Amino acid sequence: MKPETGTKVDAASIAAAALRLLDDGGIDGLTMRKVAAGLGVQAPALYWHVKNKRELLDVMADALFVRAVDGIEAPRRDTAWQDWLLDLAGRLRSTLLRHRDGARVLAGTNVAGESLWRVTELTLRTLEDASFSAADAIRVFPILLHYTIGFVIEEQARSGVEYPDGNPYTVDQLSQAVDAARYPLTARMVGTVFGADNDAEFEYGLRVILAGISATTGQKQ
Repeated sequence: MKPETGTKVDAASIAAAALRLLDDGGIDGLTMRKVAAGLGVQAPALYWHVKNKRELLDVMADALFVRAVDGIEAPRRDTAWQDWLLDLAGRLRSTLLRHRDGARVLAGTNVAGESLWRVTELTLRTLEDASFSAADAIRVFPILLHYTIGFVIEEQARSGVEYPDGNPYTVDQLSQAVDAARYPLTARMVGTVFGADNDAEFEYGLRVILAGISATTGQKQ
């Protein structure tokens, strides 16, 4: 990445520079020194804002989350709560997919900004308006968040970018690895799931989760 000149060094500019670098070397290749070089400054200039890589990942994760939920509002009266949650999770997935290892950045990081609180409150209000109890409502958002992050981690891993000698997750490679005569159902699963449209698989999984939530809490489908 070409160093920027005259860039104001703050948490936002550091996060932006780090996310650009992420596309080149992934999360494992990201260092404070590289981020500083990308901003055209010395590494110590970053330590006023982020003390280490852990805090660097935190500001990156916050930037990703802010982008994902930008413009999110409460559902309209004719919008089902399930569809609103599907849209919210889909926005997050799309944002994470824009950057290599985007889901790994968000996983386990400390996102604690206004955007998170606002979206969490909107989600809880949406669920309570759909007649969820407060106890049930507070469990739904983490379930969807964890499913979305986990799905994208696997989705990005299966891109094969970390395997310079070839992607082992292709349907052809996996089909050759499975003995279809001994494991016919597994072979069918490999051809179906790994060769499927990721968008469709993501939505299918979400709908299964939401249907389970509805059944468990007694909500209308």
